[in-house]
Amino acid sequence: MAITAINAGVTGLNAAERALGNSANAVANLNTQGFQPAQAVFQENTPAGSGVTLSLRGQQLSQADAPSATNLATETTNSLVYKAQFDLSAKVVQAADQNLGTLIDIKA
Repeated sequence: MAITAINAGVTGLNAAERALGNSANAVANLNTQGFQPAQAVFQENTPAGSGVTLSLRGQQLSQADAPSATNLATETTNSLVYKAQFDLSAKVVQAADQNLGTLIDIKA
């Protein structure tokens, strides 16, 4: 059970890291004409509780003379959410690691 929790936490860490990178890319291209930021979509793995995956909905370039479609307020909010998700996933891994250590100590 602790191994499953560690795996779920690690997939959460990876998904949050990729989403944060996507948000950073959108902010970096704020002034790029025609830039369309990708949208991060989180999905629960099957079976339920075994982790999460992230897919990025494609970037479609609009006309070169159109302004960037990046919304700075949205990306700032997303960055804060992804950071919180990363921190919480790290706490899941830490708690599962401590529980696993306790189980090993009890067995020994």
